[in-house]
Amino acid sequence: QVQLVESGGGLVQAGGSLRLSCAASGRTLSINVIGWYRQAPGKQRELVAAMSSGGSTNLADSVKGRFTISRDNAKNTVYLQMNSLKPEDTAVYYCKADDWRGMDYWGKGTLVTVSS
Repeated sequence: QVQLVESGGGLVQAGGSLRLSCAASGRTLSINVIGWYRQAPGKQRELVAAMSSGGSTNLADSVKGRFTISRDNAKNTVYLQMNSLKPEDTAVYYCKADDWRGMDYWGKGTLVTVSS
């Protein structure tokens, strides 16, 4: 089992920045891919950014050039640095991890609100 706890959400003005953190615990060595999804009101959950155990990254087109995913292996923590935030980035952001068996784990989410 893997447990994920997100933090760092909040209210920010358009053009501002936030850094989200996802602290992983449990069987962290079993994690194959870890990343961030978001769900805006009335919309489907979508991939924002992901990182494989090998370090390769994948970012949604809508956030390329503005968001960066990184990790601190010593802290078992993955970060999402969000710059130049737009009102359309407003959503609940979830951390998700997939293990080598194909199981996936989700955090409870953290709310990001970008005011115009």
